[in-house]
Amino acid sequence: MSSLLWLEPVGGCAGDMTLAALLDLGVPLDAITSGLDRLRLPGWSLEVSRAQKCGITGTQVRVRVDEGVADRERTWVEIAQLIRAAGLPARARDLALHMFEKVAVAEARVHGTTPAQVHFHEVGAIDSIVDLVGVALGLAELGVDRVYASPPPLGSGIVQSRHGPIPVPAPATLEILKGRVVRFFGKGERTTPTGAAILAAATEPGPPPDFTPQRIAYGIGHADFEDAANVIRATLGSEGAGDELVELACNLDDATPQVLARAIEAALEAGALDAWVAPVTMKKGRPAHLLGALAPARLRARIADVLLRETPTLGVRYHAVGRDELERRFDPVETPYGTISVKVGHRAGAVLNVAPEWDDCLRAGREHGVPARVVREFALAAWLTGRPAEG
Repeated sequence: MSSLLWLEPVGGCAGDMTLAALLDLGVPLDAITSGLDRLRLPGWSLEVSRAQKCGITGTQVRVRVDEGVADRERTWVEIAQLIRAAGLPARARDLALHMFEKVAVAEARVHGTTPAQVHFHEVGAIDSIVDLVGVALGLAELGVDRVYASPPPLGSGIVQSRHGPIPVPAPATLEILKGRVVRFFGKGERTTPTGAAILAAATEPGPPPDFTPQRIAYGIGHADFEDAANVIRATLGSEGAGDELVELACNLDDATPQVLARAIEAALEAGALDAWVAPVTMKKGRPAHLLGALAPARLRARIADVLLRETPTLGVRYHAVGRDELERRFDPVETPYGTISVKVGHRAGAVLNVAPEWDDCLRAGREHGVPARVVREFALAAWLTGRPAEG
């Protein structure tokens, strides 16, 4: 069984609302605050309370900044250094960096500059850093396999910013959500840049596959709307393992052998059933490699993320595949080098494939100082002559 989280931005999506929903799900407050304390930000506290919108009860969060604390704008580089130096859990650290990177790239495009030169105003303030890093810590604490989100409402109108009056949705919000389905619904700002960054960096576009809801929670926003409850609903559930498979692939003309070997290893560690590299010829006659992986559909996003992180590719293709399989069993056999497990593939009572487990052969060969292939031959002979071990 795999776990999933479904986020529904009913009235909108903001950093504090998403953090509140995770706390309402049962993420321990200490797991959030202890991680946030490592950022060493000056003079802040997290106020957590119960609240209602349109009769729906949930958790509300407000970041309080102490009076007299001088908050300031920060660059993307400064925020990245702050997060990397905090010693956060790897999953939380990487997600927090990914969210802020989404904002940096969007702001750079809007203002005609580069991400490294972007100075965050509202998003670089203490409360926004606490919101985004807090959400990253909360999702890491949940440890779900996949997170889905329904299309967020963006709102409409004009709001005041440091640069003057700007349209709603804010330019950065819309830039961050480029390529995703959104809803142009409601008056006022419904989805903030921090909320958009969470959706873009941490979630897959919904709806989720069929699953069993187990816990349902609500993060309550601070604004009141006449046309919708200003809440975000978070549903935690489990999805059956299923038999659906996907094949993932990417072409690489600039990866070293060491990178390719690590990518295969990392894909298998993430749950891929198989992974491989094959030579191909790309455009302009360039020799290259095709990196592929076979995986359960429920792990597609995780393994795609591994391939994107471990290789220089800019994209990973995937498609559903079918597979006919033999039934399998493992027969232990006795050899002069100890017990070796033999994998037996069969269908309709007929044995079609027999193979001693290579890792067992390697282990036994090292222990007895003989080649692994010799152990394999003895194990295969033992199975063929009908001498499986007792029990």
